[in-house]
Amino acid sequence: MDDTYKTIAAKSEGTYSQLRSKFLAFAAPVRTAEEALAFVAEIQKKYYDARHCCYAYMIGAARKTFRANDNGEPSGTAGKPILGQINSNGLTNIVIAVVRYFGGIKLGTSGLIQAYRAAAAEAIASAEIVERTVDVTISISFDYLLMNDVMRIVKEEQPEVLGQDFDSVCTMTLSQRSSLMPRLRARLENLREVTIADNPV
Repeated sequence: MDDTYKTIAAKSEGTYSQLRSKFLAFAAPVRTAEEALAFVAEIQKKYYDARHCCYAYMIGAARKTFRANDNGEPSGTAGKPILGQINSNGLTNIVIAVVRYFGGIKLGTSGLIQAYRAAAAEAIASAEIVERTVDVTISISFDYLLMNDVMRIVKEEQPEVLGQDFDSVCTMTLSQRSSLMPRLRARLENLREVTIADNPV
């Protein structure tokens, strides 16, 4: 699997109007489905007087965790077009919520699809799209006497040091791009007295 993915750098907004109906779109970078739903709940609370708050999200570098919700609009006219914009831009770890204020004129199925798609596109267009790496985290423990050897490897391989504690038994939490992690692990394992644990909480 490719160890990079595209997402947005920060929250962004977009607006779209059609036949007096106003569509406000809000996008945010998220890491979990729970974060995505919390963001949607936040938007729903802020725009409590809106007729609908439809959304879609995509999670994970493999882009296999996703959801689209029409929130009372005709089936397939809101969440799906929003998700379609996420897909067509190749994005993940993103949620987009679109709030609709009804303008008194029905838009019809095709009109709704167009409006939700356009609003989502506006939010994406105003965002900064960034490429992130898929990282793997490990925890290592070792005797203080191995400090110089371990630190030399860390300096050369350049993982991100998330935490460290140097006592009689030293521990470090390291994060490294997934494609580079096997080399880091192999070098640390060659020291023999180093214990490695995967994905520490």
